[in-house]
Amino acid sequence: MSSQILQLAAQLANSRGLHPTQQWLTAFMSTQKTTTPIPALTQTALFRLLSSDITTSLSTDAVYCLPANVHDVNIKERRLQGPIVVQLVGIENMSKSRWEQVEAIEALERGEGTKGREIIRVTATDEDDESGTNVSKGGGPHKLSLQDSRGTIVYGMELKDIQGVGLGMSIGCKMVLRNAAVARGMVLMEPANTTILGGKIEALHKAWKENRKTELKAAIEASERNG
Repeated sequence: MSSQILQLAAQLANSRGLHPTQQWLTAFMSTQKTTTPIPALTQTALFRLLSSDITTSLSTDAVYCLPANVHDVNIKERRLQGPIVVQLVGIENMSKSRWEQVEAIEALERGEGTKGREIIRVTATDEDDESGTNVSKGGGPHKLSLQDSRGTIVYGMELKDIQGVGLGMSIGCKMVLRNAAVARGMVLMEPANTTILGGKIEALHKAWKENRKTELKAAIEASERNG
């Protein structure tokens, strides 16, 4: 491994907690000029990693992943020392009814958000879209489906409001967990243990939005038939 790749790997690990595979780093460097300064390489690599699927780009070493038995409900509580990078594969606002969640999704599709009780027009900037954090403010707590680089999926519950967490988050948004508690298979998330890096996996985001609204409406219809 070249000294330039080693420097890049160290920068990504130290600044963001990201540990790309050697294969990913080698492929990335093959597209870059050897004269490019490390800070510029780091920014470009970060952008690409945040838009990647971490199951193909990040290390699957056990130290950087969720425990294999993370879902064990018989373990009352344990700590994930981390840093463990996960990506968002689903989110639900636990304080909203199914209809309210449908309305929130449709409002975001129209480019609307809320300010108090007032509906306002929100124009997403390129920076917001790339960061994956153009969220609908307020509400919560949120229940998140989180996936690590091995493909393990676990639920996370927002115990305290986390800046950047909301229904407007992009699927594929990357987060870093440090010293987070896991209680009976649920990751307990709060600002002190969760860092939002941003990012988006376009194909997954589009599919989730379409499927989520369909699932919510189907559940509403089933409830009405049974009620």
